[in-house]
Amino acid sequence: MLKNFNGRPSLATVLKASTVAGIAAAVLATGVPLEITRSYAEAVKVQAPAVPSFANVVDAVSPAVVSVRVENRVNPVSDNNNDGFSFDFNGRGFDDLPDDHPLKRFFKQFGQDPNDQQGHSRRFGQNGPNGGPGGKGRLRPVAQGSGFFISEDGYIVTNNHVVSDGQAFVAVTNDGTELDAKLIGKDPRTDLAVLKVDGKGKKFTYVNWADDNNVRVGDWVVAVGNPFGLGGTVTAGIVSARGRDIGSGPYDDYLQVDAAVNRGNSGGPTFNLSGEVVGINTAIFSPSGGSVGIAFAIPASTAKDVVADLMKDGQVSRGWLGVQIQPVTKDIAESIGLSEPSGALVVAPQAGSPGDKAGMKAGDVVTALNGETIKDARDLSRRIGAMQPGSKVELSVWRAGKAQPLTVELGTLPIDQKDASADDSNQPQQPEAPASEKALADLGLTVGPSDDGKGLAITGIDPDSDAADKGIKEGEKITSVNNQEVASPDDVVKVLNQAKKDGRTRALFQIQSNEGSRFVALPINGQG
Repeated sequence: MLKNFNGRPSLATVLKASTVAGIAAAVLATGVPLEITRSYAEAVKVQAPAVPSFANVVDAVSPAVVSVRVENRVNPVSDNNNDGFSFDFNGRGFDDLPDDHPLKRFFKQFGQDPNDQQGHSRRFGQNGPNGGPGGKGRLRPVAQGSGFFISEDGYIVTNNHVVSDGQAFVAVTNDGTELDAKLIGKDPRTDLAVLKVDGKGKKFTYVNWADDNNVRVGDWVVAVGNPFGLGGTVTAGIVSARGRDIGSGPYDDYLQVDAAVNRGNSGGPTFNLSGEVVGINTAIFSPSGGSVGIAFAIPASTAKDVVADLMKDGQVSRGWLGVQIQPVTKDIAESIGLSEPSGALVVAPQAGSPGDKAGMKAGDVVTALNGETIKDARDLSRRIGAMQPGSKVELSVWRAGKAQPLTVELGTLPIDQKDASADDSNQPQQPEAPASEKALADLGLTVGPSDDGKGLAITGIDPDSDAADKGIKEGEKITSVNNQEVASPDDVVKVLNQAKKDGRTRALFQIQSNEGSRFVALPINGQG
């Protein structure tokens, strides 16, 4: 028994003894052991609000998504062995390197002899398809991307830039099965390609296209693909924007999504919550090379038509107008009397093109196609390109201050044509500048006769002038003002004075350079 410093039992000892005695008495009185319990605080539990789960979508679509492995022929750099490929380290083979050589240690550490590519790609030995016995080249992986089945018989959609450098292709399904694939067709202008695998009677899980009309900014989307070679990766986000132009071509009309998309996701699908493909991942904006939440996908409406053509013919046939076009800015619209900056401004028709044969002229603005308003130059390119060659279309063009109709029979866009149906709908839009000048000299231009007698040569330019701000440079040439040919400064002033009388605040100058022709609107009466 514990005692205090006076030798008496402590209070704690007395309480403990009395408690034990009380428990013992209770047991003796009842004859039933007393159950002693302890009370604990409950663990934290929060009733979270219901949020959408993507699990059902992922379970349904994952079998339709594949990794695409692209292989190409690699020629040997040394004859140190006879297996068709070898590394060359300053004239020595791998086996000739010292055991403590850092490269040899590296490959041994990771269990891979650089002279043995088994397990990393399909290889061909001495009798491979590289030219018979003693062949040197072999197929090695050169790129990886993503793709997805769009039919039960094995058609796969991916990006053109994924397969463009390949000679052989392998589709890896979500269960790890590797299937040889052949290239059916590709379209660099929309960055789409179609592969085909032979399932030997197997029916593949496939997915359908979504309706673009039902895709809204803010909708949930799920991206499935092969980022960094990590097949079967799922990320989620929302549609951030529609109709994005990223400067890749005249058909730019991308969906912007914030689902994490990285290298290797190219060619992979982005799904809505119904498991339909709303877009095909094709590009990211990233200063670092990794996902920063800005990715771009080819919309389903574009992909659906292109893929159908590739499956049918192996290529895409597009309508061709054959005119160089540029956007209509606010300045340009005001200079030619258009009520709003819309439509596509014709810079120059290509000689012998359908547009040229139909009578289209430099300075025309295409405002409507088959009765439907043309929003801008890209809109015209997409619509013309979506039409079949040989189709007759009705154009409404703005010329000399009024609208007039033109009928054009579309041609076929040449395969080697750099730009799309309208030749060049991506001409850079010149920055706008304040307008306050009233005459040719006030615009900062010094002109003189041209060498060929056509137009006026620009011999000097004020670097602080509106013309300089618009990108006009010394050495270029003025060929027309407000679609009227000019051969002297008096001709220019005459046209400017008439424009002032007509209430115009800007005049449309056609500028010729070594790179081609373009239109620039310059202020003429102090109004900006």
